[in-house]
Order: sequence, then structure tokens, then C-alpha cells
Amino acid sequence: MLKVYLSGEIHTDWRERITDGAAGLDVTFSGPVTDHAASDDCGMAILGAEPDKYWHDHKGAMVNAIRTRKGISDADIVVVRFGDKYKQWNAAFDAGYASALGKSLIILQPPEHDHALKEVDAAALAVARTPEEVVAILRYVIEGRLPA
Repeated sequence: MLKVYLSGEIHTDWRERITDGAAGLDVTFSGPVTDHAASDDCGMAILGAEPDKYWHDHKGAMVNAIRTRKGISDADIVVVRFGDKYKQWNAAFDAGYASALGKSLIILQPPEHDHALKEVDAAALAVARTPEEVVAILRYVIEGRLPA
């Protein structure tokens, strides 16, 4: 069973397109909490309110980091998606963390991010443009089959 961690932007359907496309493959997926409000407020909800926004965000980041570190550590492959709408600083951190752990890294990004992400891309084993390309990579890795 191949374990794949799906990191990155949470505002589009890219995760569903990968998991749906990989149906029937011997693969399991994990990832961060994709409910934006829950992810932002988890530290406060669990550990108590903070009047200062910095500490509110810091608590949430630390609680989320527990899940992220576990997911990336357990993964065979880490897919990191950089989307159009927001700067995903946390995704860049996840890519660096995965690379430092020696994980196989696939970056999923539009061409207009190529220059800004050149160092991240250099650490990756593949840079894909669509979720379907990620599925084709997974199919090739698991079954040794090229796309039809």
C-alpha cells in the first residue's frame, strides 16, 4: 500500500480529483484539515482563547504541525499543491520538510509559479500541472503502466 500525503491549497477540488482518479490503485491518502476555520482556530478551541492574534495563530500552527509532521513522516510520496488564489507559505514549508526527510515529492502548480517556486521544484521528483498528471504518476509508480 502506497501512502500519499496531499499538502497545499484548500480552495479547489484537486484532492478529490486525485483520490477519485486513483480509485482502484493500492494507495491511501492523508492530508491536513481542509476546513479553513477549523484549521485556523484549532489551537484556541483546544488550548484556550488568546487575545493577541499572533498567539492565536501560533497555537493553531503548532497543533496543526502535529498532524502535518505525522502525515508527512508516514508518507511514501508527498504531493504539494500551489494554487492561484493565495500564497501557500505553509505548503512551501511542507515541501521543504518532506524533502529534508528524503520523501518522494511531487509539486502540483500552474506554469506562472515556475519562477517563484524554482527552488521547491528543484527538490521535487516531478512537477505536475494537473491532478490527472499526479494520478498518472501514481499509476505508473504502482503498476508500471503509462497513460492510455
